[in-house]
Amino acid sequence: MEHRSLGRCGLDVSVLGFGAFKIGRNQGIRYERGYDLPDDAEASRLLHAVLDLGITLIDTAPAYGLAEERIGHALASRRGEFRLCTKAGETFQDGRSCYDFSGDAIRRSVRESLRRLRTDHVDLLLLHSDGRDAWIQAETDAVTALHDLRDAGFTRAIGFSGKTVEGADAALTWADVLMVEYHPADASHADVIRRAAHAGVGILVKKPLAAGRIPPSEALPFLLRTRGVGSIIFGGLNAAHVRENVAIAARCV
Repeated sequence: MEHRSLGRCGLDVSVLGFGAFKIGRNQGIRYERGYDLPDDAEASRLLHAVLDLGITLIDTAPAYGLAEERIGHALASRRGEFRLCTKAGETFQDGRSCYDFSGDAIRRSVRESLRRLRTDHVDLLLLHSDGRDAWIQAETDAVTALHDLRDAGFTRAIGFSGKTVEGADAALTWADVLMVEYHPADASHADVIRRAAHAGVGILVKKPLAAGRIPPSEALPFLLRTRGVGSIIFGGLNAAHVRENVAIAARCV
């Protein structure tokens, strides 16, 4: 598996990362088809298979239901083998998302994430935007909280997972890493990715298959030839599909 540097933050990651959404949550989803959650044993087998295939970045969030707890339970003994990314600002309770971008809430969220993940730090900590990208950055103390948490050693790098080009542009002034939606059906962040590469800000791509509407054989070559893309985050519940994506990526690089 090829590895790439995430901008200038000092982290290297596999070009494919695993998004843990589907192992923890199946409510309020945007996928075309629903799915059953795996049980704990199935989730553990999948996570170990992901690492065994050479994927060294796992992306999760408090809003991903059971995902953080399952990652901590399954992979605490292999913590040194992978980069761990989580988020703050959004939680998912009683079937709906709740948002709090106050500094106190961000710090509290990270403490709870570390407990569930059974680790004393994450490698990447991102703000989990609800779409009010500019407001979150300008009118709350969430960004200050992220800097404080990085300075205290709870994360190695900080960043922003937003929804708008304007929000991503604003985050270039302070973020180590941006997570953006980017794929053949939506290249609206192309200029942001170029500016990030010039500024030394790492790029993680979310929703690379447009929530299952684009085949990996079409999306991965498009993404892997885009200068500045560090890692492509995809999910799944089937180790065979993960293996197929790894094989496609290997043919593209």
